[in-house]
Amino acid sequence: MPHDRARPPRPVRPKATVRSAVFLAAGVLALPALAGCGADDETSAPAAAQDIAPAARDLVADGGTVKWAVDALPETFNTFQSDADDATSRVASAVLPSLYRLDAQGRVVRNPDFLESAEVVEREPKQVVLYKLNQQAVWSDGREIGADDFAAQWRALSGKDSAYWTARNAGYDRIEKIERGANNLEVRVTFAQPYADWRSLFSPLYPKEVMGTPDSFNDGARTKLKVTAGPFALKDVDRGAGEVTLRRSPRWWGSPAKLDALVLREVPRERRAAALAAGRVDLADVDADEAGRIALAARDKGAPGPLAHGPGARRTPADALRSWAVAHGTDEEAAAVELEARERAGEAARRYADEQTGLRRYTVRKSLEPAYTQLALNGAEGPLADDRVRRAVARALNRAELAETVLKPLGLPASPVGSHLALAGQDAYADNSGALGDQDTAEARALLADAGWTPGGPLKEKYAKDKKEKTAGSEADARGRADGADGGTDGGDGGGSDDDTYIVGEDDQKPGDTGTSVLAPAPAAAFQQSVLVRQADALTAPGDADKEQRKDPGGPAKKHARKHTEKQAKGGAPGAYAPKGTAAPKTREGAGGPLAKDGKPLTLRFVLPSGDGSQALRGVADRISRMLERIGVRTEIAKVADESYFKDHIASGQYDLALYSWPASAFPATDARPIFAKPVPAADGSLNVEQNYTRVGTDHIDQLFDQALAELDEGEMRSLVKKADARIWAAAGSIPLYQRPQLVAARAHLANAGAFGFATPLYEDIGFLKPGAKPGEKPSKG
Repeated sequence: MPHDRARPPRPVRPKATVRSAVFLAAGVLALPALAGCGADDETSAPAAAQDIAPAARDLVADGGTVKWAVDALPETFNTFQSDADDATSRVASAVLPSLYRLDAQGRVVRNPDFLESAEVVEREPKQVVLYKLNQQAVWSDGREIGADDFAAQWRALSGKDSAYWTARNAGYDRIEKIERGANNLEVRVTFAQPYADWRSLFSPLYPKEVMGTPDSFNDGARTKLKVTAGPFALKDVDRGAGEVTLRRSPRWWGSPAKLDALVLREVPRERRAAALAAGRVDLADVDADEAGRIALAARDKGAPGPLAHGPGARRTPADALRSWAVAHGTDEEAAAVELEARERAGEAARRYADEQTGLRRYTVRKSLEPAYTQLALNGAEGPLADDRVRRAVARALNRAELAETVLKPLGLPASPVGSHLALAGQDAYADNSGALGDQDTAEARALLADAGWTPGGPLKEKYAKDKKEKTAGSEADARGRADGADGGTDGGDGGGSDDDTYIVGEDDQKPGDTGTSVLAPAPAAAFQQSVLVRQADALTAPGDADKEQRKDPGGPAKKHARKHTEKQAKGGAPGAYAPKGTAAPKTREGAGGPLAKDGKPLTLRFVLPSGDGSQALRGVADRISRMLERIGVRTEIAKVADESYFKDHIASGQYDLALYSWPASAFPATDARPIFAKPVPAADGSLNVEQNYTRVGTDHIDQLFDQALAELDEGEMRSLVKKADARIWAAAGSIPLYQRPQLVAARAHLANAGAFGFATPLYEDIGFLKPGAKPGEKPSKG
């Protein structure tokens, strides 16, 4: 099954600082970030190890050129501009200083080639960080890297000069001044406000020649980088040939690059397999279909006879006989058509066989990307504006099943992601999904009932007429059975589905169950809401929870209990609140149907990209729709063009449900705050959502992020981040599903390159193995 990979345009800053984007369906709307915390405390292991064929440098040959496929050549080489992309970041990582880089666990580690040390030397009255630079570190023109470069970058990115067209100034806007230390290799950075994520700054670091003036920042660095400092230098940009060439830098003081050159070659996704087969690239991201072809090519090597797969492989003898009969029959027109079809089929089979021969030169290296796919629930309006409905949707999902759908066929670990703010292996990771709860069909139905959505209710005439199927302007499929379906029961066999989709929980009913057990509607929601708050607190540091408990021993539960007592006192339907465990009353024949409220059915618009690269995403959406159908929620799937998916639907809020991905960051207090910030009204009356496309947020979540951002104690900062994550789970605006697969085709003898996972590539170590050499366990720096 191909993994999602639609590739829309994206704003951003460096990928070397790993967070580069919101991935749309598999693609990316890039945002800035770094990662890592640099602490030595124990953390969980990454869900999957990197796969790069590691080899010691003495096993790697000197020389050669690696051709690395990119989706498109970078529009700019300035990672701080809005149209920077992955290719921009790849160039910056190879040719510019990064004071920190990411290890295999997604943590920031000091880069000794540029930085001897960096530490907070003062906290009061203001935070001061002292950087001590490697005394060998120089720009390609021979000038020392120093305080002037730091100061120029700060001024450009501080946000104080609007002449600089910057994509983002997070962190730089907190700096008060930058001074030279004891010498030009010491840099003192004084912050106006405490900044926990100070390690995210100055990576990459541009020379003052780029950052010194708005013109050089806005235009000069878009097409060239005259001054660099890295194992490679930018040599040539040939847009006609679709290539960017990086050459080994003679001024590099670290371990010299093994390769003579690194060429980034533009190869669109749909041409990736053909480019690999023709030997035009040595390294390329691929999808699951292409990875499968490479595996088949290796399996078929030396096998006699025609291929058992590809075009025409499923053609039976009967099909061949029928085709021959038509081609040689008396109907000349039919014969001509058939002969042409046979010729096209034969050509496709020959082309496929030739490509398979070429693909034998490659192997697939696989890991998990530092990014996760989520189900986004738009809480701005409609049914999902009610947090009870959002929680019901979340409680209907079997996230483990969804993760297995995408990852298990690829042979990758298939554990659902437990955090919005970090991934397994990172310091800030903790599974906080317990703040919302596991899949529970009965709880989900009870929440919907409390929100007023009941099965078999009367529909207004316009909805009754449209009951069977809808389309909303774009290609759409109405999910769910239009007639005879009871959304409030567990029975049914899938209603004639012919796509072998497993419907989660269809056989969940225990023998002897004759009715659906429900929690009394109104108390159910109140009880669960109070429990969610307590669970969110319980998932954070015990000390924090104890402090809140001492302030208010009863907590939110007392407030909700009072509210529901008052509500019943004002008048409620007698007997409307049954004790927990009461079986739902049986309905008369034909009384079932979709959930409805105020004459409107509960139908959610599920927007998805329609491109060929998003089949897996649509498969996940189909399973989600079936899970929701079991609690009486119907979905209308709208397939829209990839290029409009984000801009016209996600960013503009024209959806109820959507699937897209966020990259992980080890600086979540900086990078995740705009993603989960509570939307606020703008001066013109519109809603400022920043990057919170679900429009779901709370003041408390914002406060936790702000506290974490200003907390210089790393342990306490991570505790605040984990608490914020628990609250995000409880709000049920976005539901993390699975970490995205990372599949990379690489020449079999290419070392120290492939599926990097969290880690920043060591470009100087990439190269081809010497004859007879085999990859070792770990590359060396000798």
